Amino acid sequence: MSDSLISNQPKKKRSVLLARTVFLLAVCGVAAFVLLAVRLYRLQVTDSNYYESQALKNQTGRTTLTASRGTILDTNGKILAMSAAVENVFISPYEFVRDGQNVELITTGLSGILDIPRGLIEEKIKNTESQYQVIKTGVESKQASMVRDFISENNLKGIYFEAATRRYYPNNNLASQVLGFVGVDNYGLDGLEQQYDSLLTGVDGRLVSLRNARGSDLLLSGYDDYFPAQDGNNITLTIDSSIQYYVEKHLAQAVIDYDVLNGATCIAMGAKTGAILALANYPNYDPNNYLGLSDEELEKLSHIEDGAEYAEAFYAAQLRQWRNRSFADTYEPGSVFKTMTLSMAIEENVTSMQDLYYCEGSLEVLGREEDDPLHCWNIYGHGQQTLVEAIKNSCNIASAKLSLQIGAQKFYKYIEAFGLFDKTGLNSSAEGRSLWWDESVFFDINNKSQLASASFGQTFKVTPIQMITAAAATINGGYLMKPYIVQQITDSEGNIIQATEPTVVRQPISSKTSAMVREILEEVVSDGTGKNAQVKGYRVGGKTGTSENVEQLSAEEGNENIVKDYIVSFLGFAPADDPEIIILLLLDTPSNETGLYISGGAMAAPVVGNMLADILPLSLGINPVYSEEDLKNINTDMPRLTGRSISEAQELLAGRGFEFVVEGSGEIVTGQLPAPNAYIASGSRVVLYADKEMPTDPVTVPSISGMSYSAAKQALESRGLFIRTTGAPKSDNRASVFIQSIPAGEETAYGSVVEATLVNKDAVERN
Repeated sequence: MSDSLISNQPKKKRSVLLARTVFLLAVCGVAAFVLLAVRLYRLQVTDSNYYESQALKNQTGRTTLTASRGTILDTNGKILAMSAAVENVFISPYEFVRDGQNVELITTGLSGILDIPRGLIEEKIKNTESQYQVIKTGVESKQASMVRDFISENNLKGIYFEAATRRYYPNNNLASQVLGFVGVDNYGLDGLEQQYDSLLTGVDGRLVSLRNARGSDLLLSGYDDYFPAQDGNNITLTIDSSIQYYVEKHLAQAVIDYDVLNGATCIAMGAKTGAILALANYPNYDPNNYLGLSDEELEKLSHIEDGAEYAEAFYAAQLRQWRNRSFADTYEPGSVFKTMTLSMAIEENVTSMQDLYYCEGSLEVLGREEDDPLHCWNIYGHGQQTLVEAIKNSCNIASAKLSLQIGAQKFYKYIEAFGLFDKTGLNSSAEGRSLWWDESVFFDINNKSQLASASFGQTFKVTPIQMITAAAATINGGYLMKPYIVQQITDSEGNIIQATEPTVVRQPISSKTSAMVREILEEVVSDGTGKNAQVKGYRVGGKTGTSENVEQLSAEEGNENIVKDYIVSFLGFAPADDPEIIILLLLDTPSNETGLYISGGAMAAPVVGNMLADILPLSLGINPVYSEEDLKNINTDMPRLTGRSISEAQELLAGRGFEFVVEGSGEIVTGQLPAPNAYIASGSRVVLYADKEMPTDPVTVPSISGMSYSAAKQALESRGLFIRTTGAPKSDNRASVFIQSIPAGEETAYGSVVEATLVNKDAVERN
């Protein structure tokens, strides 16, 4: 209201109007102050944390300093799992908007270079208030360089890199089920990677620095906050990668040779320490691509057409390949368990080396029907036999009689003492539990059936790790050792923060009993069901096993369809007089179409023998000591003879036990077959060429399957080929060729070496 208007009003009215004006101004002022106060309160008190974080977000830059996951090494320091430097690519959608970047170009370019869906990038870009959206982690140098070139060529802003690490397994499939794998977030998902994840995982660091209004770092601001990354701890295992290699090599070959349908498992352990030297399952997988399946597994799924069914079968196959059956699964150990029964009987003084046990093929046992006696695997019986002969023959009846002499209570006590009721602790979260009869059933004085059957490894189940741990105690002096696979844990600077030493759990049997068990089990290999495990130049002991899984598919009236599957196994150790290594091998459901009797002696024993033949000299440094008989059976390397005189070459060959023939009339060797360093059977006929050309045409490999060694050698030499043997001694007149390394009918170079696996088919047992 103007002053002129007020002045024209009566004095009283002017006073009222002035008062109202002042009042309204005061009310408005107070209201404005209150609103301002409330706003300030919200800014400085209620929402202070939010605005402070927003200010810091705009004024500071944060860089994550990625910690490196710890390395896993074998006992000799060879890397089994490691982390390598890579980069993460991230974007700042905030800067894209602020700087007017070409979003379409960025989306198309990053999608093509990094091989990721456009939609993923588009969703990230929508977060326009964010300065940190990860596009892809674990980018290797080649892709990272392509992204940098893309940024430079198009003068782009808002695309950044940060240092990171990625897990690598340099030996691919080696020890895969032991190591496990990590996910995309670098956390362990299986195996040791998961079991020791908290120790392997480091702590990320960060670098905080000031930024200007355009979001660029102020390099000389004098303000930064630096928190260094703490790398994860390193783990050294007891696994010896060379032993692991040989175990996996022969395990995979066994699955092929015997057409094993349900996979295989093998554990190699330090007999005196409990240290796991190798642990393998087949099939295995590559932890670098843990979601993939092998070509063999994919072939098994190829017949499935339904998408949902295929996905379910694919996932089931993944679980099978990841599963560490050596301690997760249980099985009936079969005749390998006779090692335990033998130890109990000797320790309780209920038997001696000279005691006699008669086997007529069956035995009536209290608690079984008269028409259902206990049977030996040899239905005709073994007749009269000493204790040693009974174990060599793997006689079920003798083992049953031993258990009846021991008694149910004492037998049960020893089972507990050998640790077969308890987990070993190797991996407590994933380890399976044994399945045993309850005491009330096992101790029933009117039923000895369970006791008798348990004596040869039936009617109960244990894990492979339990079985080998208990068996080691029977041959190492009587000590039950706690198995372990982690030797030590060190920090990133090499300081030891945890170390494992061999631990004695208890001593179930005496050293005297253990020595007797070793002696008897050595005879099992030298002249019993385990003779296919013989290794020239070494004393080997062991025990064969075959356990039966019976599945009744249908039982119509008068027509029962029963399918029997078998797990064949072998427990071997060496040197037999002072064991350093013990190996347990299981082959689950070998084919009955191989021509071999399905048994541990025929199938599993030669595989363990081949493992020991490689491991003892090459991994453990235990040199062979050959007897005269061994020298007739060993394979020998071929010396270099070219350029030597005929007489000198003949002298060298004679010294190595080779026969020879000379082709040509010269005085100097101009060629030789086989080639230098070839490894062939002693006694082979070497061909020396003296001024005569060597044959170059390929030859067709003959079939030598089922032949004796001498017949196979002659058949190969007649084609200009040479033989090398594994398995049973070639002097064993009951041994014949079961496997040849180059298939019959295949063409190969003249002078090639064919490896023949000899198997004594009489070395068999069931149960």
